[in-house]
Amino acid sequence: MNFITRRNTLKSIALGAGASLISPFNVFSSSKPRKDKLGVALVGLGYYSTDLLAPALEKTENCYLAGIVTGTPTKAAVWKAKYKIPEENIYNYDTFDAIAGNQDIDVIYIVLPPSMHKEYVIRAAKAGKHVWCEKPMAMTVEECQAMIDACNEANVSLSIGYRCQHEPNTHAFQKIISEQSLGSVLGVDCAAGYRESRTDHWKQKREMGGGVIYDMGVYSIQGARLGSGMEPVAVNSAKVWAERPEIYKDGLGEIVEAELEFPGGVIGTIKTSFAENINYLNITCEEGMIEMAPFSAYSGNKGKSPLGEINFPFPQPMEQVWQMDNDARSIQEGIPQAVPGEEGLRDIRIVQAILESAEKGQKVLI
Repeated sequence: MNFITRRNTLKSIALGAGASLISPFNVFSSSKPRKDKLGVALVGLGYYSTDLLAPALEKTENCYLAGIVTGTPTKAAVWKAKYKIPEENIYNYDTFDAIAGNQDIDVIYIVLPPSMHKEYVIRAAKAGKHVWCEKPMAMTVEECQAMIDACNEANVSLSIGYRCQHEPNTHAFQKIISEQSLGSVLGVDCAAGYRESRTDHWKQKREMGGGVIYDMGVYSIQGARLGSGMEPVAVNSAKVWAERPEIYKDGLGEIVEAELEFPGGVIGTIKTSFAENINYLNITCEEGMIEMAPFSAYSGNKGKSPLGEINFPFPQPMEQVWQMDNDARSIQEGIPQAVPGEEGLRDIRIVQAILESAEKGQKVLI
């Protein structure tokens, strides 16, 4: 197969994979007339909202920044001036529930520490708004299920912010696996991490959802799941430790390694770290290896395989634009979300099994 043919093959894979890989989860219905652009309110104005989501919402075609929720009045003033947000679309955590009567806001995007996700997703659903929630979805499987149930009961859509599941290079390797273009998967090896310089952030506080397994760990878990095309049946072993125990205290994980067992005895090894910059996914197949590096960056995901290069430019430079436009389009058209709540729940089930395996020093069935 020559390079041009290989390139065309991978291009078809990237362009065609998205629709075929959407899972048939619950579809909400609505009698409201379709809006050309949905109004989004960001809840929590930390780094991710400030540096990524708000700028992305200035580029989206199907949605726009309509409101904010913050507990810091000085932030509210800055955002109001910068994005020309009407005063009536600015809320704090005490006035949050009044958002139910705001017709400008269609979607509430929860960008808070994981320990707060359950409360605000449920409150958003009860307000009758569609919900987007950052990963990790929540602290426990039970919390995830309560969030799903609340959205189903309110007949609103719930999507989890796994931006990589919207981008073409991820779709490309998924389609190779699903079509067994390189034969069956024999094993996967995935790592995601960065050097975290902050020392007093929620990521270092267990009660707020801190620890690397909840933050960067779900990327490694996603890589192993999407790369194998399967769900793990067990955590064979796991190790949680800290190179900086003065920061990651009382056993909180700065670094986590685990071995996942998939059906047919396929093994996935994962690593996640707040101590080093790592980002790769290697998928060993019967007829060769798919190597993605990086596999979960904000931009520039790329890789290679015996079928050729996997390196498709994103339609625009911010994955968050594509993610939010896709999620908004799903709401507008009443079709399943590409990354529904059930997807977030799957990862948290694995997170809990990894932590249990590390604590007990034994294999844990999933």
